[in-house]
Amino acid sequence: MNQEFMREAIRLSQENMEKNAGGPFGAVIVKDGKIVGKWRNKVTSTNDPTAHAEMVAIRDACQNLKTFELNWCELYTSCEPCPMCLGAIYWARFDKVYYGNTKEDAADINFDDQYIYEELDRPLDKRNLPMQKLLREEAIKVFQKWAEKEDKVLY
Repeated sequence: MNQEFMREAIRLSQENMEKNAGGPFGAVIVKDGKIVGKWRNKVTSTNDPTAHAEMVAIRDACQNLKTFELNWCELYTSCEPCPMCLGAIYWARFDKVYYGNTKEDAADINFDDQYIYEELDRPLDKRNLPMQKLLREEAIKVFQKWAEKEDKVLY
């Protein structure tokens, strides 16, 4: 744990808030004691709802390290990750995550993800966003070919 890395994430969140470039969130990714990726929230400045600080920092670190896995890395983020970012963090295989503000702190300033947490706990047919399976018979053929593919890159 390095408080300076967290201070950098917090500084990025402050800078973003002052620039009105997105929400007050920043993230820093560290490997072997060095920053390998960092960024601020870019949702409103890029019109991209997935451009949360953690997501953009993950993309930055992966480009810099030329990899799609961030094992052996630590994430320092100014706020507890939302469900989307948390999913990406697990996919990236981080060793550890440090966060400043809590999800309750975020909810207090109108960044409330509780709705998503509650939706994920509901069965598909009880969610507010209708979801329906379609053309599985055609889609499954691609999965079957993937399973047989000998030169695939596993992740």
